[in-house]
Amino acid sequence: MSELLSGFPSIVIVDCTVTSRFAHTVMTSKALNKAKVSQEIFFEVEMPKTAFITNFSMEIENRFYVGEIKEKEKAKKQYEKAVSSGQTAGLVKASGRKMEKFSVSVNIAAESNVTFILTYEELLQRKLGLYEILTRVKPKSLIQEFKIVTNIYEPQGLSSVDAHATFLSNDLLPLVEKTVSDKKAHISFSPTRDQQRKCPGCDGTLIDGDFIIKYDVNREKNLGDIQIVNGYFVHFFAPPVLPRVPKNVVFVIDRSGSMNGMKMQQTREAMLAILKDLDEEDHFALIPFDSVTEVWKESLTKATKQNVSDAMDYIKTIDARGSTGMASGVTKGIDMLKKGRQENRLPERSTDMIILLTDGVPDGSSYVRSNVGSAMGEKMSLYCLGFGNDVDYNFLDVMSKENRGMARRIYEASDATLQLQGFYEEVASPLLLDVDLRYPDNAVDFLTTNNFAQLFNGSEIVVAGRLTDNNLDNFLVEVLGQGVSALDWTAMYPDDEYIFGDFTERLWAYLTIQQLLEKSKTGDSNMKANATAKALEMSLKYSFVTPLTSMVVTKPETEDGNADPVIADKLTEGNSGMISQLSSGVLLSSTVDGDPHFMIELPDRHDALCFNINDKPGTIFNLVSDPESGIVVHGQIIGDKKISPDGTMNTYFGSFGIIHQTLGVRLEVNTQEISVFQDNKQVNLTVTLKDSVKFVILLHKVWAKHPYHRDYLGFYTVDSHLLSPSVHGLLGQFYHGIEYEVTGLRPGEHPDKPDATMYVKGHELNVTRGWQRDFSRDVKNGERVPCWFIHSNGTGLIDGDASHYIVSSLFTTD
Repeated sequence: MSELLSGFPSIVIVDCTVTSRFAHTVMTSKALNKAKVSQEIFFEVEMPKTAFITNFSMEIENRFYVGEIKEKEKAKKQYEKAVSSGQTAGLVKASGRKMEKFSVSVNIAAESNVTFILTYEELLQRKLGLYEILTRVKPKSLIQEFKIVTNIYEPQGLSSVDAHATFLSNDLLPLVEKTVSDKKAHISFSPTRDQQRKCPGCDGTLIDGDFIIKYDVNREKNLGDIQIVNGYFVHFFAPPVLPRVPKNVVFVIDRSGSMNGMKMQQTREAMLAILKDLDEEDHFALIPFDSVTEVWKESLTKATKQNVSDAMDYIKTIDARGSTGMASGVTKGIDMLKKGRQENRLPERSTDMIILLTDGVPDGSSYVRSNVGSAMGEKMSLYCLGFGNDVDYNFLDVMSKENRGMARRIYEASDATLQLQGFYEEVASPLLLDVDLRYPDNAVDFLTTNNFAQLFNGSEIVVAGRLTDNNLDNFLVEVLGQGVSALDWTAMYPDDEYIFGDFTERLWAYLTIQQLLEKSKTGDSNMKANATAKALEMSLKYSFVTPLTSMVVTKPETEDGNADPVIADKLTEGNSGMISQLSSGVLLSSTVDGDPHFMIELPDRHDALCFNINDKPGTIFNLVSDPESGIVVHGQIIGDKKISPDGTMNTYFGSFGIIHQTLGVRLEVNTQEISVFQDNKQVNLTVTLKDSVKFVILLHKVWAKHPYHRDYLGFYTVDSHLLSPSVHGLLGQFYHGIEYEVTGLRPGEHPDKPDATMYVKGHELNVTRGWQRDFSRDVKNGERVPCWFIHSNGTGLIDGDASHYIVSSLFTTD
């Protein structure tokens, strides 16, 4: 659920209370500034993308600063009015696949302390038969008081509870305390400062990773459990024993050119595993598409062993090629399912589904949605898997929900095959179709969604509502589904001592807001507007930070007398790759200095990536190339005066060529002089460009009589976000940020430099935590910046190979 990182905190406490799947989490971090001067203290928390922040406060010198939830547009206006500098600060951004990160910093006086408290809530979702509580902890220093505490209360009774962590060693494992009774579980983990140490006497911490609790509840009643508290009810429906429903599934697979390489290979691997898992009562079809739609067979085929084997052979032959033709691929699948029904070749009690896998953006998305929607009707379900960062996920999300399905983003990484298989497992075993849960008309109102296309094995349907009669003697529930009809009169009343506040009302509000936000994406303009207005009204009433609201926190006054507010927004999957909408963009500094050490600083993540490029003296590399602005930068490598006694020769950048093609200006900078040319003539020229990128070149002077080393240059970029999205080059490709994930921290070759696994650009890399020097603020000594070092000339991080960036001269523009 969360990550805490708060600049040398003395106390870190994660306190989670779960009542009937509704989780209420309070994160507390207290930090002391031991320095003799004021310093910035950071607080960062990772929370699930499905959670809503409900409160945030800071206590500084016995004064409280409490967040206030407002309509997003009003919050933005307040923010812009208060901040005269015009800079903005989005506090919430995506962090990996399941999480988003809340972060705030505050300037604290010398020898003072600050306490941060963040609260958020979510309804735990049952997947593959389990509920999961995930706490991500990355304190990055030893904590005087560190504690994770979770209390679970489930009136149905607990059938299983398991707790583990990615960072648990044999010494830490006994520190996980778990007490489980019939309906309650208490899990705690509180290592002492010494128990957190990586080694005796060192300051490194073992606490770095995910603490995970998984549990399930007893399911003895066929119609689930109804719980009533304070005038609201919640109904959890997941029958324990039902026969699976055969499925008729058409796999529509994008094989356009953009799927070439690793994506296509992983898709083939996933499909081979999925085909093996088909039940013999299932029917299936394969439709690969690019600009041409192809079919394996003209009709759906029963999943016999021989047919599955033949299909696997066919899958191995699918290669990426051509342009996309999504609409024709999906509509062909619809036609095949309709024809199978008309010819009675598919079981009467079975479910029809299309699983679309694509990485692209369709031409004419409205046309595609309209065509697909009208063709599918009301019985088929469409599931969309969006591969990679370039896919139009919002389009897939809306189209799937309009057609009784759902969408899922598949991240480009080494485990993409497992991601595809995991999604399929969730929808592979339907148990009920056309599920309708009915309640007494004269006793309930404001129901959440109570009609569902299907119920899958291992999942759960949740319906909540308000009671109009609090003195009901009985509570009749009727469940209808394809081939199923049942009644139940039973309701339970949870024990008051285990209920936090008005949890059933908040659970109902949470579920209602989530469903209204989904409805605001589909339907006509009036339906969208009404759903949006109602979701906003409820978000404000129940103090949830949703995509329609923002939390405004006014920070303490700084030395210049300003009391700038900061804003926390809620992301959606469609914009999860970027900082929230109120941010001014990723402030990113890209540098190359030293032997050539490339460093990509990522202030929004408080992190940096580093790599070296080793080549022979005289080699010229393209660093920046922006076709829209016409700006090009090349750098030429120089070497030491001679090889040192230990047999090594350091290399550096000794000259840079900067070209502004639009102005016809060329600038050459080397360790001896700066030359300016316009139209191939050397000139004295002053150029001032407003709102443009800035390049800073530093000269590192070496003692003239040094036997080996010589003067060299460092290259730094400021305001790189002002270049176009098309910018490329060894540095330029990172100017608009980069998505990556680092996991699996482990000891490296050097005690102070641990290794980890990085997932970036579809690659799985072994990286090392180290340091590089940034000379932009301290030219003499440089500032040590921690970074993840990517080995082998940045292979896997940079596009292609380092040799692809070699050019013929300092001023070539080819």
